[in-house]
Amino acid sequence: MGYIVDLQDVSESDLPLVGGKAGKLGELIREGLPIPPGYVVTTEAYQAFVDATPLKTEIPAALAEAKIDDAGSLEAASRRIRSAFEETDFPKEMRTTLTEAYDRFVRQHGVRYSAVRSSATAEDLEGASFAGLQDTYLNVAGVDQILVAIRKCWGSLFTPRVLVYRQRKGFDHSTVKLAVLIQKMVDATVSGILFTRDPNTGENHMIVEAGWGLGEAIVGGEVTPDHYVVDGATLKIVHKQISEQKVRLVRAESGGNRREEIPADERKLQKLPDHRLARLVSLARLIESHYRRPMDVEWCGDANTLYVVQARPVTTIPTSTAPGPARPPEAPAAPGEEKPILRGFGASPGVAVGIARILTGAADMDKLKAGEVLVTTMTTPDMVPAMSQASAIVTDEGGMTCHAAIVSRELGVPCVVGTREATQRITEGEEITVDGKTGMVYRGAVRTAKAAGAPLAAPTATGPVAHLHDLAPVTATKIYVNVGVPEKAEEYARLPVSGVGLLRIEFIFTAHVREHPLALLKKGRKDELVKRLADGIGKVCQAFHPRPVIIRTSDFKTNEYRGMPGGEEFEPGEENPMIGWRGCSRYISPVYRPAFLCELEAIHRVRTEMGLKNAMVMLPFVRNTWELEEIAEMMRAQGLRRSRDFQLYLMAEVPSTVLLAREFSKHCDGFSIGSNDLTQLVLGADRDSETLGRMGYFDERDPAVLRAIQLLIEGAHAEGRTVGICGQGPSVYPEFAEFLVRQGIDSISLNADTVLATIRTIASLEQRMKLQSLRGLA
Repeated sequence: MGYIVDLQDVSESDLPLVGGKAGKLGELIREGLPIPPGYVVTTEAYQAFVDATPLKTEIPAALAEAKIDDAGSLEAASRRIRSAFEETDFPKEMRTTLTEAYDRFVRQHGVRYSAVRSSATAEDLEGASFAGLQDTYLNVAGVDQILVAIRKCWGSLFTPRVLVYRQRKGFDHSTVKLAVLIQKMVDATVSGILFTRDPNTGENHMIVEAGWGLGEAIVGGEVTPDHYVVDGATLKIVHKQISEQKVRLVRAESGGNRREEIPADERKLQKLPDHRLARLVSLARLIESHYRRPMDVEWCGDANTLYVVQARPVTTIPTSTAPGPARPPEAPAAPGEEKPILRGFGASPGVAVGIARILTGAADMDKLKAGEVLVTTMTTPDMVPAMSQASAIVTDEGGMTCHAAIVSRELGVPCVVGTREATQRITEGEEITVDGKTGMVYRGAVRTAKAAGAPLAAPTATGPVAHLHDLAPVTATKIYVNVGVPEKAEEYARLPVSGVGLLRIEFIFTAHVREHPLALLKKGRKDELVKRLADGIGKVCQAFHPRPVIIRTSDFKTNEYRGMPGGEEFEPGEENPMIGWRGCSRYISPVYRPAFLCELEAIHRVRTEMGLKNAMVMLPFVRNTWELEEIAEMMRAQGLRRSRDFQLYLMAEVPSTVLLAREFSKHCDGFSIGSNDLTQLVLGADRDSETLGRMGYFDERDPAVLRAIQLLIEGAHAEGRTVGICGQGPSVYPEFAEFLVRQGIDSISLNADTVLATIRTIASLEQRMKLQSLRGLA
């Protein structure tokens, strides 16, 4: 696509070119949502700029001298790289291209002011939001300032806070690139953020925050916004908290932003009238329906229209009852004896005790020692290194969607925001207790009434897990969790689940192996490949032991494998890789068989050398029983034989497994429905087709898909085999969950952020079915 691409022409599939922020907004434009017009300066432009200037050698040289645990060396490396970006001019041809693109944009949309926003390739992803870490410049006027802002955005890819955050989230500095999104600036009178699910509890409530003026004041925690809670089922407003706002950020006539005082008679007014709140909620429902997962939405509005300016997955797990990282108090008081000294918003769950350290800004970060409680007016992106060491965070300002709230949830650090007077009421060096669920802060080491039953020590396989099982409703339907990357295993193991219903081994390939397996084998690096796979699988099995972990062997499509380093040599080009060389057909092919044997060897090593007998296997995209016979022989040769303590499961994705469920049952211990592929193949609707998706063809609730699921359950149960499902459908569509439970589904495996809410939904369904049955007998 080159250096420039129109925002309306991009989608999430273009993430390597336009970054996460731009990719999602481009998709939403095509869904008909109100998005300010814009264009993207692509990562190709970024790479070309780096390659054509001294930055090509300057960046790696500076990073080589930076030490992640040395704030001084990080700051020096960052300053060196950012200065190089800001002082290096564009190559002549690139400058011309960028200037002409901006001139066209101004003429086409009548632009006077623009927003220049970073859009990184490792941004707005599940598991990492990079909230506020890369730069944004608002109300930028004129092409010269646009060009300056682009280079500053590129340089913000290497601030100390970003270097620390990328390291913590496991991103390779050398592979992350940055696109820049340029949009027409909305002259916002009101702005805010919306969560389509409560990020703190996972409940089906929309959380909306709104403030006068530009939204940066809310995200930055400079103001405490209005707080609205909307019931996700009825769309009724169930709670309002109107905050007094004394100042707002507005556009300066010369460009940029300025602060202005709000007239006294407007400070306590509701920022978003009910009719506009209803309109915003309807837009958010469309976004959540499109992505089929809880979303975090930034929005703004002028006098006439509400606009969406960012949408990203909720990146935090709502384990509202799970204890956060903390150290145990020396002498806990009895529940209810102590009264809180402060109340605010519970922004990140967990209870922690520590010495209070009051910081006035990033310059004070060195004062904070690991395990202390960070107390400040509001955190800034520069303070991430300190936030990652804190046992808890308490702020004067901010709401549940401010920087402190978002980042603390990702770091797993208990956090209370919006207390208004923490920096005045808390004494430097005193010991305090922070309850990130209730939003309360206590003086001294106190076990709060809300958390009295929860251990404050680090979680173990038999402590908090058992506690959560006691708190969660009991369901006849087993609930499992899906695990993408091993690094999340310990966190997810706290959930009240029966185990892991889906561990995708291909995610371990991308995160830990990072090279095509056949390329590694060609280089004679088989032992390295097996070890990396075993280490990743073992980490998950250890965290969940003795609960079962069902490992789905690799299901890369040819187009995905070609993109891995070394992949082009081994992967053919296919017109339709969705129904091409994937799943079991790979394993029995002479070309890929050696790589599959490495997967089996890694699983065998986990079960034998590591002693983790809870590792089970699931085969994807099964088409025929004869391929299963050949694969079973390969497994037996690797020491993996079906028995009482080793089960083999099949993904039910291809209609042949449904139609011949009883025959396939002879080769496995159970099935797991892959609803996306099954829907695709039953309805003949390409799951990647944006056109068919918009037209409503792709829907797992279609009667034909439901009938296929019914046939599978009937056939499998007739042979004594279990049936589960792994996917978002049951958590997104309550009626789909009800259908599955009524059909007798044995288990449901969910994304972590929907586990608690879905358990409650299923428990309610089962109770209702029981009552209906009793009434029928009466």
